[in-house]
Amino acid sequence: MTANPQDHQQALEFMRQLQALTNRVHATGHLDELLLEIGSDVCAVFAAERLTIYVLGEDGREIVSRVKLGLEGFKELRIPINDRSVAGFVANNKKLLNLHDVYDIQELASHSTTLQFLQAVDKQTGFRAREMLAAPIVSDSDGALLGVIQLINHLPKTPFGPLAEEGIRLLAKTLAVALRHRQTPYPFTASNKYQGLVSAGTLTPAALQVAAKEARRSRTDLETVLMNNFQIKPALLGASYASFYGVPYEPFRADRVKPLDLLRNIKREFATENCWLPIEETSAGLLVVSPDPEKAKASHTIGHVFHGKKVDLRVCTVQDFKQSLDLYFGSEAAIGSESVDELLSGMDDDEVEAVSTEDISLAQDNELVKLVNQIIVEANKLGASDIHIEPSPGNEKTRIRFRRDGSLMQYRDIPAAYRNPLVTRLKIMCDLDISEKRKPQDGKIKFKKYVPGLDIELRVATIPTAGGVEDVVMRILAAGEPLPLDKLALSPHNLHMLKDVISKPYGLFFVCGPTGSGKTTTLHSILKYLNTEETKIWTAEDPVEITQKGLRQVQVNVKAGLTFAGIMRSFLRADPDIIMVGEMRDAETTGIGIEASLTGHLVLATLHTNSAPESIIRLLDMGMDPFNFADALLGILAQRLAKRLCGCKQPYTPNQDEVRHLLNEYCEELKSTEAWQHEPAYPAIYKDWVQRFGNDKGEFTLYKPVGCEKCGDTGYKGRVGLHELLVASDDVKRLVQERARVPKILASGLDSGMRTLKQDGIEKVLGGLTDMAQVRAVCIK
Repeated sequence: MTANPQDHQQALEFMRQLQALTNRVHATGHLDELLLEIGSDVCAVFAAERLTIYVLGEDGREIVSRVKLGLEGFKELRIPINDRSVAGFVANNKKLLNLHDVYDIQELASHSTTLQFLQAVDKQTGFRAREMLAAPIVSDSDGALLGVIQLINHLPKTPFGPLAEEGIRLLAKTLAVALRHRQTPYPFTASNKYQGLVSAGTLTPAALQVAAKEARRSRTDLETVLMNNFQIKPALLGASYASFYGVPYEPFRADRVKPLDLLRNIKREFATENCWLPIEETSAGLLVVSPDPEKAKASHTIGHVFHGKKVDLRVCTVQDFKQSLDLYFGSEAAIGSESVDELLSGMDDDEVEAVSTEDISLAQDNELVKLVNQIIVEANKLGASDIHIEPSPGNEKTRIRFRRDGSLMQYRDIPAAYRNPLVTRLKIMCDLDISEKRKPQDGKIKFKKYVPGLDIELRVATIPTAGGVEDVVMRILAAGEPLPLDKLALSPHNLHMLKDVISKPYGLFFVCGPTGSGKTTTLHSILKYLNTEETKIWTAEDPVEITQKGLRQVQVNVKAGLTFAGIMRSFLRADPDIIMVGEMRDAETTGIGIEASLTGHLVLATLHTNSAPESIIRLLDMGMDPFNFADALLGILAQRLAKRLCGCKQPYTPNQDEVRHLLNEYCEELKSTEAWQHEPAYPAIYKDWVQRFGNDKGEFTLYKPVGCEKCGDTGYKGRVGLHELLVASDDVKRLVQERARVPKILASGLDSGMRTLKQDGIEKVLGGLTDMAQVRAVCIK
């Protein structure tokens, strides 16, 4: 059979264009120029819609995107080298992969049972990936993996053919040479602050020239181009700057304690104009940062402002400097025109005895109002759950701390003379007795009344402390929609069981855990799931933290005689289908709840207990009738919040000892069950782990915290729920009637498929959501 001359001509033209491409790559000798100049040409030659080129990461365990044609909005893609993604599979196996449809599960499984297409980018952009052709970039000399080239969507909407496969192999070989060349450091003579990047082998001289051209073309500073287009980290830029200026690099830290005494006479405009900013006083002297130390020295303003002080001048990036300015003086987009530091810098820190509290309150009233408002605004902006105001007696400053992701962080120090006016202002805002300083008081602040653009409520507690001062703790209750059940990080096993339990027409269901563990959030997610046009739902809450359309929500008011028990009695006369009680804290409320559940109502409530089995004992100890309680009980969900790993987390493959230790810890509480006594389940659990969390080699991928700007260099951002769901099976009900103790109830629950808090936490560690340090921090056992 004679070959089609037209096909032959097309093949020749394809190879001619490909040869032109490879010649250009050889001419430039580095990947970064390809990023800015010929990425679109590669797509044109292969008739592809998108192109991604990955290079091997520093740790050798992941590949990192360098070229992202069509994905410019994504600064960097990091893909672990394993069989759980297309690019990861190609890198792991060092073989070409030509997929006809990346959404075809059977086609993916034909290559590897664990192979998946990562759909996150498609979901975020609305783009629909179809065909995909990917090839490994491998060194000819030693066979080492250097990267992966990946083409997405063949424009004719047909699979990439054999000619494209041959072409991408040739291009991958060319890129391998360019990458090897790029990894070789270039000797040079330092002529500007960016040349240290070339010396370290981070960039080639040609790449630096390309970046400079792009900066001139886009009228952007070179630092921004290097960070955004070439993914150069601030630490690498800082090292280059330090080498050029001959001073150490000082990175930005979001958790740094603010030096109010140093900033008293400095405004943002002054710091920007003179190009320096004081950070803190150390044993080495006054720490000052500047993106241009030579300019800072030449201005001589540091010595004028801080006469006689020893100065420790350090270099920072322009981005670091801007972030420090925003941190200390407030972002230009923040509510209000003045930051907390600007407000504080105008306040004198005189001796407390020199001025009376009344005089200070009168003189600084307007400033104090703005100061208190701005503290609350910034706490909410930083995602804090609580604000702690901690005065000290005498002339010591008042410390303000925020609780974020479960941990307290230092925020500001307020001059001692303003501790009383500060507390008084907060008492006025929540209608407390400003003359009462000997007894604790509780109140609420509807903050929308003071800052219309911020609809939050604060629960306020004042507590007298030693030295005649008062501490204030404020819990931020942000108004918002309840989360859907599938967004609570419940495991598929727990989510299925929970939906089954709460779908019952009547009974009693509890959510338990310590303060701040997300009980109310979970209850409202359950109510959102149950909230329909056919259902009447009453809630009694203290306070009403989350509002939902369709719910009839009642606020507890003890002063007015509106208690949980009284509200519950009223609910029973108001034709309810579902009743939610914020907290069952006494025998009367609990008794009414049991009565309501036995008369055809679904009752949901919270408890302050440590685990699901312990909740049963707590309720029985309150004096509940065990038979009525057993009949009413549907289930108990215990939960904790562990710190969630930030996206900057570092993947690693645990050794067998670490996996064995995790398995032993997971199985510790199972040893008390009848099933374990009959046959230990180590092999079955390990097999289940491999199937759900492992790759085709039976290896797991765990993650370590790293730290970045987004998480304040902590390695953690946000929190993830750990859950323990005890379903009231017939055996559990029998044990309740017999007043059995916690170990027996726990063993019965585990036999029925319950997972403890720690077991659920270990599964979330295997799933890459958190690490064992955080699981152990919130799980006692």
